[in-house]
Amino acid sequence: MIDPTLLDLLRRVDTPTVCNALEVVEGKRGFDRFTRGTVLCSAPEGGAVVGHARTAKIAAAAPPEEPPEVIKARRMDYYRHMSEGPRPALAVVEDMDGDDAVGAFWGEINTTVHKGFGLAGALTNGVMRDLGDLPDGFPVIAGSVGPSHAFVHVREIGTPVTVFGLTITDGEIVHADRHGALVIPETHVAELERAIHKLLETESVILEPARQPDFDFDRFEAAWAAFERART
Repeated sequence: MIDPTLLDLLRRVDTPTVCNALEVVEGKRGFDRFTRGTVLCSAPEGGAVVGHARTAKIAAAAPPEEPPEVIKARRMDYYRHMSEGPRPALAVVEDMDGDDAVGAFWGEINTTVHKGFGLAGALTNGVMRDLGDLPDGFPVIAGSVGPSHAFVHVREIGTPVTVFGLTITDGEIVHADRHGALVIPETHVAELERAIHKLLETESVILEPARQPDFDFDRFEAAWAAFERART
């Protein structure tokens, strides 16, 4: 479980801040467990979502080849999986159709159901729809927007998934917002709160002078030198 104080802090900072803070924890640049490419967010001003990943895989471009009773049973197993597990949590669902994803799994009904289960949001490389009708407090970070659910069906539950180049295992801690997402390694959790506060303090060394009306190159040079000494 995530410490409540850390959880509150993670919800108040954006994903780039957490990404930089993880480098503070590691004492070097090069942290690379983050998404690649551009994402779309249903609530870009809604802030960050953080929690344990509840993973699954779907497909929608073609009808399922398995018997209907198998598909229906797996669908119920999927919802059972999403309703269980540690909280906070978010759904992390890989659309196996990839760049050809066409079926919107994330619309008004599905997001409302997942929010009712206590999930904090969804991360997917797939499609979302019903923008404007999605429930408040449940951001969807997706690969595209589209009008149809096509032949969407669940393929796998609880297996590792890959979204936007980032592989995520069920249960891992994910931080996501309109910039993308990252995995917080379990080994880094204990130091993360300290690292975020250190990062914010370090950034203020350059940001505060830069916001003053008398800021000029000389003040920049002095502030940047102090910033370079302080940052990772």
